[in-house]
Amino acid sequence: MGARLGNDEESISDINITPFVDVVLVLLVIFMVTAPLLAKDSFKIKLPKATAGDGTAKLDFGIAINQEGQILLNGKIVSIDDLKKEAKIASATNPEAQAVTSADKEAKHGVVISVIDAIKTQGLNRFAFQIERKE
Repeated sequence: MGARLGNDEESISDINITPFVDVVLVLLVIFMVTAPLLAKDSFKIKLPKATAGDGTAKLDFGIAINQEGQILLNGKIVSIDDLKKEAKIASATNPEAQAVTSADKEAKHGVVISVIDAIKTQGLNRFAFQIERKE
């Protein structure tokens, strides 16, 4: 009635790691997508509030400027020269690329203008400002 195991059959002792790798890769993609969006919160950037905004900006080239004037590109602190290099690469790779700038409401106007000038001189002419909606 019972099944009889033969002596020539070996037990399976290998571990299948494919599902584990799949889960890790999905988590990696999630963290890569959300990390630039969380940079605004980690650097305490307070966005200016406005009632008008179209809300159609897509994030190709994320720039943040904090109150101290530090420039963050996709979550990493960069200099204005590094920003120019990355803007040139982005515009060469994708001519329709758009820069989304999140500047703290207390950031100096001169730093914001320097950032805009840096990206426009490198061919990245499409840009938008991130705001918080007034209620």
